Amino acid sequence: MTSATDRFAPPLPAAGGTADRPRLDGRRIAMLGLGLMGRPMAVNLARAGAELTVWNRSPAAAEEVSAATGARAAASPAEAAAGADIAIICVTDTAAVEAVLFGADGITAAHPAPRVVIDMGTTDPLATPDIGRRLTEGCGASLIDAPVSGGTRGAEAATLSIMAGGEDAAFDAALPVLQVLGSRITRIGGPGAGQVAKAANQVVVGVVIQAVAEALALAEAAGVDPARVREAMIGGFADGTILRQHGERMVAGNLIPGGKCRIHLKDMVQATRLGDANGLAMPASTLVRDAFARLVEQGRGELDHSALHLLLTDTFRASDDDVAAR
Repeated sequence: MTSATDRFAPPLPAAGGTADRPRLDGRRIAMLGLGLMGRPMAVNLARAGAELTVWNRSPAAAEEVSAATGARAAASPAEAAAGADIAIICVTDTAAVEAVLFGADGITAAHPAPRVVIDMGTTDPLATPDIGRRLTEGCGASLIDAPVSGGTRGAEAATLSIMAGGEDAAFDAALPVLQVLGSRITRIGGPGAGQVAKAANQVVVGVVIQAVAEALALAEAAGVDPARVREAMIGGFADGTILRQHGERMVAGNLIPGGKCRIHLKDMVQATRLGDANGLAMPASTLVRDAFARLVEQGRGELDHSALHLLLTDTFRASDDDVAAR
């Protein structure tokens, strides 16, 4: 039988995998948000020795992570953050971040409040500087926006790429915690810069998923095995993480989510709004945003974002059926 620890603990790293990572013994860390990314991140914080408190909107998730790690489960964001050195938020969107921070039982109501709050979700870059200002005014804490790339695999293996924005002192305080969660930490600039970098990242990811989907659909439409085409492309100029991981999902029909369509839609909406705010037309991003919107409208929002290929294969197979019917 699989234990709670087995369910949430990532595989043990290879020899030397954590030798150069800092320990967090004695550091009081609050982890708020225990979804696909937050759960394995909490495990890695506990493994590094942090005195961990966890909170999730669905209490069962906090209780399960508590059983797996020995962390204390809190009933509210304020309770989780009270007395913490650093609070980490990993929730789905800007509204959820604002609720965790500024709600009646949010972090700004914590006594004592943490010195630093790290937002590791993908939040609207146009809103982030104001959120940081309101946080400091509300409880004196500094905000680091530190969204991540690498998916659930990176969260489990603690190999996330982390893009950080914020003031120098707050970043320095957050850095040892970030080094436990990721293998590549880049300070992009001041408040909000990390979220701008993540918007750019999601543009590349979304557009390349669309490109891989079109390439494999082209192979199928031409009567060639898309799995073999994908194999042939690996090692060539078109190779990359998305061809390998998401291309494999497409040919295998494995749409169990690592990243969900509805979440990537939110990311593409934020990215194109940022473009609009800065006078930049983004035609490829707009196409991909609208494709994710169609999937969500079809009730496919909970599928992995590699499900973009379904829009192509649905159309191709429907037209093929029409020809056969004639």
